[in-house]
Amino acid sequence: MITLTDTAAEKVSELITQEVAEAGGEPELALRVAVRPGGCSGFSYEMFFDSEVAADDMSKSYGEIRVVSDPMSAQLLEGATLDFTDGLMGSGFAIDNPNAQRTCGCGNSFS
Repeated sequence: MITLTDTAAEKVSELITQEVAEAGGEPELALRVAVRPGGCSGFSYEMFFDSEVAADDMSKSYGEIRVVSDPMSAQLLEGATLDFTDGLMGSGFAIDNPNAQRTCGCGNSFS
């Protein structure tokens, strides 16, 4: 399973709070991190908030934040770290994945 840095966990918590407020009390949301075929290098990362968790999903909690992945994605994300940076050159989430043998220039896909 992927690991969240403290900075990423804080940002995810902030985004979930906003999402719940906008939805008017949406049920408990989890951050789903998935790996899908595609992108310039073979696989691409996908992240979104999900209220449905399958019985075979892998799950890990970081305080009040729950991160879920399907079994195939969890295998490809084993040892990976999700971080959030906010600086002069831009802000956003980044995944550092030691399983990636090759990454593309955009940083959103790997093989």
